[in-house]
Amino acid sequence: MSAGHFDVLLRGGEIADGTGAPLAAGDVGIAAGRVRLLAPGTAATADRVVDVSGQIVAPGFIDAHTHSDETTLNGTGHEQAHAAVLQGVTVEVCGNCGDSAFPGPYPDFAAFAGAHASVGRANHLVSLVGHGTLRAAVVGHAARAATAAELAEMCQVLDRNFTAGAAGLSTGLIYTPGSYADTAEVTALATVAARHRKPYVTHLRDEMSRVEEALDEAVAIARASGAALHVSHHKTAGKYAWGGTERTLPRLERLRAEGMDLTCDVYPYTAASTALSAMLPPWAHDGGPARLLERLRDAGQRARMREAIAEGVPGWENTVGNGGWDRISVAGAARHRDLQGRTIAAIAEERGADAVDVAAELLLAEDGDVTIISHSMREDDVQRVLSASFSMIGSDGVPKPGLPHPRWAGTFARVLGHYARDLQLLSIPEAVHKMTGATAERFGLAERGVLRDGAHADLVVFDPATVADRATFTEPLQAPVGIRMVLVAGAIVVRDGTVTGERPGQVLAC
Repeated sequence: MSAGHFDVLLRGGEIADGTGAPLAAGDVGIAAGRVRLLAPGTAATADRVVDVSGQIVAPGFIDAHTHSDETTLNGTGHEQAHAAVLQGVTVEVCGNCGDSAFPGPYPDFAAFAGAHASVGRANHLVSLVGHGTLRAAVVGHAARAATAAELAEMCQVLDRNFTAGAAGLSTGLIYTPGSYADTAEVTALATVAARHRKPYVTHLRDEMSRVEEALDEAVAIARASGAALHVSHHKTAGKYAWGGTERTLPRLERLRAEGMDLTCDVYPYTAASTALSAMLPPWAHDGGPARLLERLRDAGQRARMREAIAEGVPGWENTVGNGGWDRISVAGAARHRDLQGRTIAAIAEERGADAVDVAAELLLAEDGDVTIISHSMREDDVQRVLSASFSMIGSDGVPKPGLPHPRWAGTFARVLGHYARDLQLLSIPEAVHKMTGATAERFGLAERGVLRDGAHADLVVFDPATVADRATFTEPLQAPVGIRMVLVAGAIVVRDGTVTGERPGQVLAC
């Protein structure tokens, strides 16, 4: 008896179902955007039959952490816009680190979703509400506490966007204006998230020398609010924190054992990426971007910044103070492409100038819009977080022009090829689980992330023998190899490393 007729039938592969269960032989039928699992060789017909012998069929990868909120809306080039789907990502979670596209460029979640629907997407998008964006809309960029009325308004706006479908609350507590908030403010907002059964997702107030103290704050917020806690891109960065995962991970394990709903994400690289302006102390940003540029024009203010970096500021992460300008390279500077890929220290040495002055002049020349790569982590720490039972995979991709971090194009293939196959740090089923089922569960993505009958037909087919990342710091957008096919809502969006032009993706409500 025939199993029926399908739009697409994937024959002869092994299935990694997203739960972490061992690989199993099976065929996968797709009809009307949904999946049906079949025993190998089951009689069936299809409009398109694809032989995937020797390949693994898995749920489409879910990127737990991106900054791709407006990638398809702002004229970003083809390579940037499709870097994620070319490595098998069928859902991107954006709005991270306290920075979302609403309430800001777009008034609310519905307007944001509508904007994406008007242009179309190859894959799906899920968005958190960024605390920094929310605070800027209600309080502004002043370095002060929110008033009771302002906090009430932030809670109301947050509540409306959760009701509309936003997936959680994110904070970026090293970034202004979010860093101006105290623990009580964040707890009040996380309480709204808890009421909607949505997670508190946090870029900690410090991931360097004070990372354990910053974790204390995050745990306190989760306990007081009742919200599930998700730690963004967990790391112990900077020379004073190297090896710190030997303490942080056991602590997180203990909290989970005690009943706390706690997870984290991680990217498989020892370098981070952020804005050059984030290397400057919080007080320099008081009043917003325009006031920062005014201060950068003032020699006396630059001297204060130089002193703050050298001596530190209470409560400030101070990336340069924990590493040095020789670990900070320019990733994106539209008017100074010749500086991309070079460290601030090297540029300063060549010019016979002070590094803070070099950074200041570059920010002024680029109207504050400069991205950087920070080589701040150690491989053993990265591997420990990748191995943790409660970690999932997020690229932390920042799809901006220039020489962006290769994680935007390489993260998922790198985990499968380098860490799972080559180093055997993880099994393939474990790696797939961290990229699919675990992430879907954390962000409330129903019927996604696991291959089962009736699930949404977001799928990736990859070759376990050849899958590998090719993106580098000098050629950061090179697509991976070994990703044979990617389907979104049952439509083939990538075939043999090439995007097909199909745009079935949408902004998903959670």
